[in-house]
Amino acid sequence: MATLDRQDGARYYPVMIIIKSKKEIECIKKASNLLAKTFEYVKGMISPDVTTLELDQEIEEYVRQLGGKPAFKGYKGYPASACISINEVVIHGIPDERRLKSGDIVGIDVGIEFNGCFSDAAYTFGVGDVADESKKLMKTTEQALFNAIEVARIGNRIGDISHEVQQTAENAGYSVVREFVGHGVGLKLHEEPSIPNFGKNGVGPRLKKGMTLAVEPMINLGTFQVEVLNDGWTVVTKDRKSSAHYEHTILITDNKAMILTNSSLYEDK
Repeated sequence: MATLDRQDGARYYPVMIIIKSKKEIECIKKASNLLAKTFEYVKGMISPDVTTLELDQEIEEYVRQLGGKPAFKGYKGYPASACISINEVVIHGIPDERRLKSGDIVGIDVGIEFNGCFSDAAYTFGVGDVADESKKLMKTTEQALFNAIEVARIGNRIGDISHEVQQTAENAGYSVVREFVGHGVGLKLHEEPSIPNFGKNGVGPRLKKGMTLAVEPMINLGTFQVEVLNDGWTVVTKDRKSSAHYEHTILITDNKAMILTNSSLYEDK
């Protein structure tokens, strides 16, 4: 789930960014481990004819079985445990009776609270036989995420993350969503700083050890412009072309960033 804070990737303001203690980091890692397990579980549910409501119910039940709480449910009035966004829906799709069909791409965004700590991640899945155009969009968006994480190192700045996403997307012929952004995460679901998916190198808050961030490229096949539907949540591309969304919760360390919501990080996955 993304925020609407600052829309200009080149403008940043003084913000209070929480540097987590070792104890807090361990708690955030546990919440992230649960989320990594949840997405391993979700992968097996993606198939034609399943409804987004069924997916949401399964996700909520699984998260609670793990001992976590769905962080999105009730957050600012959001009615579900997961955001499930099909094709032209960028983010914040509300689960309902719509059935997935072969050829769809579906973005699933989940947040988990565990013992007062939060994790946040998203993946876009192909359903059945997916067109090459959609596969390329998904692959590029995921690559944009990993490219951005690669530059998320001590001494670099938020703008370096933003710039990497933008460059990866636009070099492939796509556009990046500007109204919605990544964010800090950990002790709250949304913390400072905001992390736009476009911007300039060398600007914004400097990255420091102990920061935990949710980096989340949202990349469109067509125009970068989006609009919010009448339900107040669902964000769609203005031209109704497809969009992909990937997100990880990461920790800034002495070396390269640690991807906390990556299932390979945990032996007991």
